[in-house]
Amino acid sequence: MSDESFNWQDFLGRWQEEWVPRAEHEEDGDGGPGPVRLGRPGADEAAITTAEKRLGKRLPPSYRQFLAASDGWRVEQTAGVYQLGGIADIDWSRDPYGLTEVYEENLGDDPREQEVLLAGMWQRSLRLETDSDMTLALLDPGDRDEHGEWPLYIYKGWSGEYPDRYPSFRAYMEAMYRSFHGDRVGRPDFENATTRAQDARVEEARLLALRGRHEEALPLLEEARSFGRPNSAILLNQLQHLAAPLAQRDYGSLVADPRYLPELLTVSAIEPASSEWRLGGDDHWLGMMAARGVDREIAEDLLSALRHGTHRYAPPGAWGRAVNEARESARWGATDAAWRMLRDALTHWIPPGPLLLAPLGLLADPVLGSLITPQRGREILATPRAGESGPAPEPAPDLDPPGLTWLTTTGIHGRPFDAYRCVWVEGAGLPALIGDEGAELSAPVHAARAYRPLKQNHEREGVELWEDRAAVMAGRCSEGWAFAFDGQSRQGINHLFQSPAAAASASGRAVVVWREPQRHLADHPVAFHVSVAERGVELYAFTVRGNDIRRSGAIPNTLDPAQFVGSPDTHLDREVRLLESMHAELGISLPCFALSQGSLPMFTTRSWTRAPREGEGFAYLGFVRRRP
Repeated sequence: MSDESFNWQDFLGRWQEEWVPRAEHEEDGDGGPGPVRLGRPGADEAAITTAEKRLGKRLPPSYRQFLAASDGWRVEQTAGVYQLGGIADIDWSRDPYGLTEVYEENLGDDPREQEVLLAGMWQRSLRLETDSDMTLALLDPGDRDEHGEWPLYIYKGWSGEYPDRYPSFRAYMEAMYRSFHGDRVGRPDFENATTRAQDARVEEARLLALRGRHEEALPLLEEARSFGRPNSAILLNQLQHLAAPLAQRDYGSLVADPRYLPELLTVSAIEPASSEWRLGGDDHWLGMMAARGVDREIAEDLLSALRHGTHRYAPPGAWGRAVNEARESARWGATDAAWRMLRDALTHWIPPGPLLLAPLGLLADPVLGSLITPQRGREILATPRAGESGPAPEPAPDLDPPGLTWLTTTGIHGRPFDAYRCVWVEGAGLPALIGDEGAELSAPVHAARAYRPLKQNHEREGVELWEDRAAVMAGRCSEGWAFAFDGQSRQGINHLFQSPAAAASASGRAVVVWREPQRHLADHPVAFHVSVAERGVELYAFTVRGNDIRRSGAIPNTLDPAQFVGSPDTHLDREVRLLESMHAELGISLPCFALSQGSLPMFTTRSWTRAPREGEGFAYLGFVRRRP
């Protein structure tokens, strides 16, 4: 960082002109605090040179130029350095607290270069502060940059933390100037050219963001936030939230504003609703929201709705109608189509107040929230909205691959499904066709929670030990099929297996696929089953285990299992070719995004195994892990 174009006289003069005490330092009555001089007259070149001879080193450029403008400075950090000395005060630190030994002991066997520099800094650094709260201000000559600048470290002895590092003395002073502004932002009389300029940047950034130019808005808001300007952090957090939808953001007391509460309180509740939040659980978060003015009953109801999947993002107007249409599409698995509906309607979004930049409430909707990936979040930010104009962004690509072969490469948490089974039917009504007694579709369940094994049979009331009931996610394919998918089956295909295809085909065709889990036994290869039925009658079926085939009915040539066995291909290669053939022959597919990252309703099926017949063997094993 070159200091040639930086004017220390102007910078320090502006700081002095704007200086007022912090609000907590104001005096009561008529007699306010007297004028405070932050600096002193600058040192001449001869005095600086004399000091350098005493120290045995030439001072870094930005510190040298500072001394020429002011021979010392009152920094007045809230907790830290209060006064920087002049050339008569500075001297080598020589590590009076023995920190070198402490840091060297923690270097380890393969320390990074920065760790080695930090350990040696305490002995060789130049100490600048003359008044502080157990805090050191140290310039390190052993770590010069290409401009000859030395880094400045601020070490707060009472904190027990690593020191804060600034790349140069100038960088430190600019940070302290911004901190000075942030400390006084609450004073009603703290208004000057700098505050007005930063507030203008906040408004400029707000309009840029609504015009889809969020990348231009970001640096303006980041600078304004560093000065503590009102609303800068709120606006910046929104842009960063949509660019990284899974990160938690703080919206302060704005969560209690009735205009913004449906958007900002709901996204603030996502994390606490997903788990026991931090050490204090719900009470901790509810207490935080109460401190910001949120009615406790409203906050509790919101947490409950998010946990049970019953919350609905419901904005008004044309945007709200598009949200409802997209939700209906996404709740059955058509997530790409749902996103296109939202994307096309974004221009109709109208903020409920000037401090909302985007429809953040989408993120908390149990169906639509998972659709907002970081790339799609950035597309929202790049779309002009709220009546502003600008070029439309390049559309984000669809996320669902065609067909079924994605099952071999993609699954929950980024890993392929170890096992899966699925029933497709032409039309709808799957719970009535293959559901357990009284089965109904649940509220949408996120995939991360859907693939959790059911309780063991002996732990479930009314379930026989031989039964194999599946907890399935339900949806529809673009080709007109409805599906019920189980991605967490731990059962194998045994002699009691009874395909649900015939029961599912009461009003049309039905298809069943089951890929059993890998057992990692050489003599027990993975089995793959296919059965197709129509109007209550099974048309054909086959089960392939290794090179062994069991078949029935008139199997189409394209699905003849003989072509998938007896070749040098791996089991995975055979599975891919079989899934490709099924997609081509039957026109069935599955929505990858909805089943691996989205939310779908669920129900429990009837058993996929029949009761043992008289004289038929059956065994049920259960394992209990006990602590030693």
